[in-house]
Amino acid sequence: MKDDNPGSPIGIVLLNMGGPDALEAVEPFLYNLFSDRDLIQLPLGALLQKPFARLISRRRAKAVVENYRAIGGKSPLLHWTSVQAQGIAARLGSAYRPYVAMRYWAPRADEAVARMKADGVERAVVLSLYPHYTGATTGSSVKDFRRAAAALHPGLKYRVIEQWYDWPGYLDALALCVRRGLERFPEDLRPLVQILFSAHALPQKFIDRGDPYLEHVLDTTRGVMKRLGNRSWRLGFQSRSGPVKWMEPDTVEVLDQLAAEGRQAVLLVPISFVSDHIETLHEIDIEYRAHAQAKGIAHFERSPSLNDLPEFLAAMAELVKNEVENWR
Repeated sequence: MKDDNPGSPIGIVLLNMGGPDALEAVEPFLYNLFSDRDLIQLPLGALLQKPFARLISRRRAKAVVENYRAIGGKSPLLHWTSVQAQGIAARLGSAYRPYVAMRYWAPRADEAVARMKADGVERAVVLSLYPHYTGATTGSSVKDFRRAAAALHPGLKYRVIEQWYDWPGYLDALALCVRRGLERFPEDLRPLVQILFSAHALPQKFIDRGDPYLEHVLDTTRGVMKRLGNRSWRLGFQSRSGPVKWMEPDTVEVLDQLAAEGRQAVLLVPISFVSDHIETLHEIDIEYRAHAQAKGIAHFERSPSLNDLPEFLAAMAELVKNEVENWR
C-alpha cells in the first residue's frame, strides 16, 4: 500500500462485545444484544425482531442484574479491552493510537470512528478480539464497523484482522495461563488434573451453514496442548440459552462426566474469551465451581484470563505489526 500520509497516526481498533457499565444498563444492553439478527434471529422475521428483543430483555434482566451484582455491579470488559488496546499501542510506538469499538454497549463503533477522524487518523488496523471466527460475533462487529466508517469517515483506510486462533504468540500466552492454573493445585495432585477447555457455545445452525468456529476452537486447543505435553483434556461449550439446538457437549455435561469417572481435580480453561467478564467471573467461578463441588469434584480451578498478560499483549502487538508490514 502506498503511504499517502506517513506522518499521520495509525489507529488500532479493538472490536469486542461490550457489557453493561451499571446495573441500570443491563436491560438496554440485553435489548441491543437480542436486536442483532447476525447474532440471534428471533422468530417471525426482522419486523418483529425488536419487539421480541424488548420482551426478552425485560424478562431476563432481573436475573442477569443479580449476576452482575455478584461480580461488582458492572462488566469489566471495557476496562480490560481498553487496557489491552493501550498495551498493544504502547508496544508498537508513538505512531499508533488505541481505540475500542463495542458492539452492544458504549463506546460503539460510531464513537471510535468519530474519534479517529478528529485525531487525524487516516489508516487503521481493526482487530477482532474474538480469536475464532463466526459471523455471529466477529462478522457482526466487522459489519458494524464498516457501516460506521462509511458513514462517518469514508476516507479511512483500514485492514481487518478477523481471526487469529493459531497465532503462535497467542497459543504461547494461553499455554502460560494453563501452566499458572495448574500451579493452583497441590504439587502432588498436578499430574492428575483434568484440563477442561470451555468455549462459548453457538447455535448449531451457525456451524451447519459453514462457519469455521468449531474448527478454529479445536485448532487452538490442539496448539495449546502441543505446548503442554502429553496430558488429558476435554472440550465443552458454555453459555447456552433458549430452545434452539446448540453446539455440544455442554461444559456442565462434561463436568458431570468427569465426576462420574471419579476425577477429583479439574482445571477449566476458557479459550474463546481473552479477558474476564460475566462468563468467567460468574458462570465459571461461581456457577460451575459450585456445580463441580456438588458433584464431588473436590479441586476445581480456572486458569487466569489473558487480560493484561505481557506475553499476550506482545503477541497481539506482533500480530498488528505483521498486518501493517504486509499492508505496506
